[in-house]
Amino acid sequence: MSHPLTITSKRRTIETQGYDITLLQTPRIGQKKGYRSVYRLNVDAACHDEAMYEVFRRFNVKELMPKDTEARYIRTGDILYFDEGLEGMTYYRLQPEGWKKIGRVHVR
Repeated sequence: MSHPLTITSKRRTIETQGYDITLLQTPRIGQKKGYRSVYRLNVDAACHDEAMYEVFRRFNVKELMPKDTEARYIRTGDILYFDEGLEGMTYYRLQPEGWKKIGRVHVR
């Protein structure tokens, strides 16, 4: 995890933080078990919501998708794992109504 960065604009100052995010997907679409790490990236964002938006955008726009990945487009059921070092870890699963925070026990 990197230290917070500061981005200054004419209107306001925005604090951003570097998030270490891992995308977890199942081998087949729709499976409930068997999640595996398919891509790990660092994202600078002001909050988790902004970071999730950036990851979703990166993996759902063909031109932005990393060339060195086994990942497919992000779909319902995929999980994002935020590793924040000493601050802990957080998991989010994509649900039909948006990203939902889940506990570690749901990742099998």
